[in-house]
Amino acid sequence: MSEAPTSHPTEPVRQAAARLAAAARTGRPCPPVRHLIGADDLHAAYGVQQLLTEQRVAAGATVVGRKIGLTSEAVQRQLGVDRPDFGVLFHDMQYGEDELVPMARLLQPKVEAEIAFVLADDLAEGPLDDARIRAAVAYAVPALEIVDSRIADWDITFADTVADNASSGLFVLGDTQVPLRAFEPLRTDMTMAIGGVTVSTGSGAACLGDPLRALQWLAVTARDLGQPLAAGQVVLSGALGPMAPVGAGDVVTADITGLGSVTARFGPAV
Repeated sequence: MSEAPTSHPTEPVRQAAARLAAAARTGRPCPPVRHLIGADDLHAAYGVQQLLTEQRVAAGATVVGRKIGLTSEAVQRQLGVDRPDFGVLFHDMQYGEDELVPMARLLQPKVEAEIAFVLADDLAEGPLDDARIRAAVAYAVPALEIVDSRIADWDITFADTVADNASSGLFVLGDTQVPLRAFEPLRTDMTMAIGGVTVSTGSGAACLGDPLRALQWLAVTARDLGQPLAAGQVVLSGALGPMAPVGAGDVVTADITGLGSVTARFGPAV
């Protein structure tokens, strides 16, 4: 089934988008949207995501990249799918290590450690083979993605998470910028701690077998949809290990071998 969204949203797509937008606006999680758009209709699910993206851009948001989700085989089996998904990163989703991540912007947050790639070149034309993908990466940085769901109790199927911008929330990038000639994503190890207590471990192989393979999948998929990746964009390539719940006042640090560390500090409850 094609994942390309329709340019003329159907009424179920509009209803699903309105439900998710209301949850984000009010801070109150909503029921799943799969009952509106169909649990197996990826065309409709990406249509909801596209409609919400268009609404955010119309309201002044700027797209700065993409995130890849469902890169873990275990999570894919849980949701009964055989592919990753993707969402859109907006400029106001990024926080610095020296900033407090505001809990008021989050509903049901969890955190996961990832490798982020910043692109030096567009990936719009020509072959998107391994060599092209590597050459297009300006550098890698350690990242923490704060995933979130507008759907109550994380009661999601593949269609729900796709519609909900791949369950994206916010993200924090580390300061270390390492070119791929000095760093091999596949061979990295990750340890993530909250308040100094280890809550997740993993490796580059946990991310679709290789984080660069995840980037290649996204580059091909985005181009097929007519929205290719562009120079300067950030790509969160997927979790290196299990996600962990996070709360007000928490301090989360991930150490990724070859990249260094990244820390996110969460503000107080409001």
